[in-house]
Amino acid sequence: MIHITLPDGAVKQFEAGSSAMDVAKSISEGLARNVLSAIVNGEVVDANRPINTDATLQLLTWNDAEGKRTLWHSSAHLLAEALEELYPGVKFGIGPPIENGFYYDVDLGERTISSDDFTNIENKMKELAKKKSQFIREEVSKEDAIAFFTEKGDEYKLDLLKDLADGTITFYKQGNFTDLCRGPHIPDTERIKAIKLLNVAGAYWKGNEKNKQLTRIYAITFPKQTELDDYLKLLEEAKKRDHRKLGKELELFTFSEKVGQGLPLWLPKGTALRERLVDYLKRAQAATGYLQVITPHIAHKDLYVTSGHYDKYGADSFQPIKTPAEGEEFFLKPMNCPHHCEIYKHKPHSYKDLPIRLAEFGTVYRYEQSGELHGLTRVRGFTQDDAHIFCRPDQVKEEFVKVIDLVLMIFKALDFTDYTAQISLRDPENKTKYIGSDENWEKAENSIIEAAQERNLNTVVELGEAAFYGPKLDFMVRDAIGRKWQLGTIQVDYNLPERFELEYMGADNQKHRPVMIHRAPFGSLERFVAVLIEHCAGNFPLWLTPEQAIILPISEKYNDYAIKVAQILKKYDIRAAVDERDERAGKKIRDAEISKVPFMLVVGEKEEQSNTIAVRKHSQGDMGSLSLEAFAKLVNDEIDSLITI
Repeated sequence: MIHITLPDGAVKQFEAGSSAMDVAKSISEGLARNVLSAIVNGEVVDANRPINTDATLQLLTWNDAEGKRTLWHSSAHLLAEALEELYPGVKFGIGPPIENGFYYDVDLGERTISSDDFTNIENKMKELAKKKSQFIREEVSKEDAIAFFTEKGDEYKLDLLKDLADGTITFYKQGNFTDLCRGPHIPDTERIKAIKLLNVAGAYWKGNEKNKQLTRIYAITFPKQTELDDYLKLLEEAKKRDHRKLGKELELFTFSEKVGQGLPLWLPKGTALRERLVDYLKRAQAATGYLQVITPHIAHKDLYVTSGHYDKYGADSFQPIKTPAEGEEFFLKPMNCPHHCEIYKHKPHSYKDLPIRLAEFGTVYRYEQSGELHGLTRVRGFTQDDAHIFCRPDQVKEEFVKVIDLVLMIFKALDFTDYTAQISLRDPENKTKYIGSDENWEKAENSIIEAAQERNLNTVVELGEAAFYGPKLDFMVRDAIGRKWQLGTIQVDYNLPERFELEYMGADNQKHRPVMIHRAPFGSLERFVAVLIEHCAGNFPLWLTPEQAIILPISEKYNDYAIKVAQILKKYDIRAAVDERDERAGKKIRDAEISKVPFMLVVGEKEEQSNTIAVRKHSQGDMGSLSLEAFAKLVNDEIDSLITI
């Protein structure tokens, strides 16, 4: 007999070889019908996998993130089975689950797949799902695995097998389809009830442009049709909020093939919005002791060799810039941190000088493949709100708390209210892939955990997700329609101070290494603005929007009064424009609504005589007649409720 410990602490006895599904059935048949996979002794496995020793067990359903991943991973295999029936001879790359759904990279030879083919593929998947085919796991020798895929003529699976050790290889089979796969999978195909293919794209094998381009098919599945219906409504809303669409309509940014792919051009309104974000953070940083610095857009190759970034990113960066001097090479700056290390190093420091907080809105350049570029969220040139704090080990927690406060202040100002802080720690079972002493790691990890507790953050802990140089805290934000984004990161680094031989003189008159904290509340301005556009659907917070009010004279006769109103509001730091077009008031109001201007101020004879304005709020309608002073107070009170520095 074996003992199974459940999440609530209850211990149940079962015969050795029982599965998670057996445990579920012992609790209730209803639960068993909903189980998709299980976590046994910390590992996600098939619900039907035998358990032969005492174990901890968590049953996973659709309500668990890993349960969703299991269903989507199995759905990728179902898609592959359907494609193999519909397109004989198709070859398969990889088919992983992703945040929402899954994809499979396939080689169709001379054939193509478009959205016109989606219904046919979906119907075949539904037909196969109804067969209730079990997902059967089989351990296979490397020799047999190679023989199987050689016979199939699938060079992609053979390529994957090269990196797998004999004794670690497993196949999964459902119906007539067999795939190279680690698993886990759902018990059977019938649990996949609702299916939607979303789009197709090109993807180079293993992400290498030198390899063949495969067809990547994106899809999503659900255990209930109603959940798919809700998701499709969400997708429609997401299309309306697409930052590329709204960025064009609101005249915020553009791209030019002549300038180059992935290099955004900020238009006047977008530049004004971006500069307000920059000014806001600069004021917040100045109030909390940051020193602003500027570094060049290029640097000598040796800088990035020293930092280790050349070894990690050099092959995938822009090609080096050669000078007339023999052997001299420069690179477009891919990150700011090595430059800041050199600024710190330019003179000696005492323990009394620390912490030193260096901040820069630094533009960096990284070569992203053309197929990966996407609006402002994935570009080749972007500006980071970067800062690096050089501190003593005993200051790490205090500095962390201060950075958390800064991030939360920004979230409040921009109405991001739903977020989780992910604490990423090193893997205690495999410390060899990290640098630094156990003592320093324990101090850093405890500092992050305690700082998060002090600020009552909603946290999740992820073992093994730390950077190789130190633990970190990432803020995962859900936007207005439930999508998750990483915004804001704080990282502890023992690596760069070691590589650059950074020092300070301690109270003991001995030289010590400072600890380096990387932080970027926005991350990159480009990606942050994209997320912000989609979060608020272009209805920016009042303090940030390019135009806070537009003044609409009901005829040309009142243009002079409208201009006077704009001039008075400017004295109250309110950004207002005048619509002097010879159009009817109704059309001006409709155009202002489309432009998402927060306030429309209608003026005519009555308003001119009484020195007032008729106020309409975007998407809410009439607010009545107000004096200019009352309107200015209304606007500034709303801004003050969000902005605190």
